[in-house]
Amino acid sequence: MYIVDAHQDIAFNYICFNRDYRRAALLKRRAEVGSKAAELNGATTLGLPEALIGRVALVFATLFVAGKATRPGPWENLLYASPQAAYEKALKQLDYYERLVDEDDRLMLVKSQADLDAVLATWSDDADVKSRKQGLVLLMENADPIIEPKQFEEWYERGVRLVGPAWQRTRYSGGTAAPGPLTPLGYELLEVMASFNAILDLSHMAEKAYMQAVERYEGILIASHSNPRKFCDTDRHLSDEMIRLLAERDGVIGVVLANFFLDGAWKRSDGKAKLPLERAVMVIDHICQLTGSAQHVGLGSDFDGGFGAGAIPYELDTVADLWLFKDHLLKRGFSEDDTAAILGGNMTRKLREALT
Repeated sequence: MYIVDAHQDIAFNYICFNRDYRRAALLKRRAEVGSKAAELNGATTLGLPEALIGRVALVFATLFVAGKATRPGPWENLLYASPQAAYEKALKQLDYYERLVDEDDRLMLVKSQADLDAVLATWSDDADVKSRKQGLVLLMENADPIIEPKQFEEWYERGVRLVGPAWQRTRYSGGTAAPGPLTPLGYELLEVMASFNAILDLSHMAEKAYMQAVERYEGILIASHSNPRKFCDTDRHLSDEMIRLLAERDGVIGVVLANFFLDGAWKRSDGKAKLPLERAVMVIDHICQLTGSAQHVGLGSDFDGGFGAGAIPYELDTVADLWLFKDHLLKRGFSEDDTAAILGGNMTRKLREALT
């Protein structure tokens, strides 16, 4: 049994906060006491050593740029005013991932089924623990770095296998806090992505655009990091209808582990930090009840994506603690097979469908 985390902003943390993914989270955290990184992005939870301890075999690692600043901070490293600028900023992040895998044999970019099999073989029961590798699958969050739809071919050749057209509003789609449909460019992008059998990530898409994409896109669908609106009733998340429609297409939803998305009443500023991991299990169970099975939910932690250890369930401290989900799911009555599917099997199934 292993974990797939369908959303981690690893390159964003390096570009904005100089956080080296290969370094242990606890060491980085100690060095950042009183720093701007800790102030703006919280106590870091991500580090490759902890990820390997926690059996996180695969990560959907983002290329993320921002159309406008959402709050004060070093966001100038992510902001763009043109497609060319977005392209250049995302390319720097892709270069970082390539450098990581070149310099550390514990990491591997997953571009093909052979790559996927090679990574997962290191997690078999009879494999040497010291040989374990983590696979990074590139996910573009916000499609504006794709200068024009046909240019997606360049990103695909470099390893991008998933694209989320929106974050806020983009040239391709309405997004979070920016209602609207797919644009003509958005429809064209979907056609190009389908020709490469790429995975469409519906997270952050405005509801109208989401519905249009589910109807139109012929390829593979996931929502890498979204929660049900039942627990956080904003347009950032998914209505029960949106969840059912995604399940009908055999899609998978990655549950975000931010307290304020697990409980819309949770506030960072009021000291209410005692949200239990069981709350996340409740969210998972709700998706299973809606869809009638455990085949359409996984984890999309979004760790260090604008929040840190102080804003996640209190049993979790670093990414190593994702493994605690196993016992919590089993205790709630999920079978071993369903638990394995939720922790990693469901996202692996969709990824395998996309790879050649």
